[in-house]
Amino acid sequence: MSDPLLAQEPLLRLVPFLGVFALTAALEAWLPRRARRLPRLSRWPSNIGIVIVDTLLVRLLFPTAAVGVALAVEARGGGLLNWLGAPAWVSVPVAVVLLDLAVYVQHVLFHAVPALWRVHRVHHADTDIDVTTGLRFHPLEILLSMLIKSAVIAVLGAPALAVLAFEVLLNATSMFNHANLRLPARLDALLRRVLVTPDMHRVHHSAAEPETNSNYGFNLALWDRLFGTYRAGPAAGHEGMTIGLEAFRDPAEARLDRMLTQPFRD
Repeated sequence: MSDPLLAQEPLLRLVPFLGVFALTAALEAWLPRRARRLPRLSRWPSNIGIVIVDTLLVRLLFPTAAVGVALAVEARGGGLLNWLGAPAWVSVPVAVVLLDLAVYVQHVLFHAVPALWRVHRVHHADTDIDVTTGLRFHPLEILLSMLIKSAVIAVLGAPALAVLAFEVLLNATSMFNHANLRLPARLDALLRRVLVTPDMHRVHHSAAEPETNSNYGFNLALWDRLFGTYRAGPAAGHEGMTIGLEAFRDPAEARLDRMLTQPFRD
């Protein structure tokens, strides 16, 4: 399949990714919210290493990625938005919002279904939370997410432009809302009316199970409020809360090999 958007997709994703990563890493070093349990050098190589593994695997098994699926569906006139004949100014923002809802629902399912939780818990086993935690997902979760996302794109008939915009936005907001960043209270309160902020999402990484099972959103703050999974803050406060999972607090669990084998270990 030949398409200018598809040809430029890797670059259009990589440049914003690197820019947001660098800016977020600099800001959290300047204005940290919590003291680190482990130094960056003991966590970052593995957290970034798993991103490299994920990316190579997706490019190998899904060469055209999600944008390619959208282009294929669009060429055949398939999907709800194409059947309705929605103009681009309607279909693009609607598709972005509905894709975000799909990610929220998927996230809830990965917590609720034990087999999916074993894969997803690699993300939660990080005993610190910072910009790299937002990228730390087991390859099996990434592959399952790609399959789910492709199905949603096909059913919606999401425009390729909307899919690319959503992918860029999701990567950026995931890095931002996992940041170990202290925002002014008023700014945080203002932002979380629309977007998931670091203080809002950090609650989700609490070792306390009721707090882990809240604040599932990655991008829009709407879904947690709408579906009753919103929690304003951790009971112990952001500085006092315990991050991670009790079963995986050994610093050795921060190694890449331990992350890759974790879903298969009790």
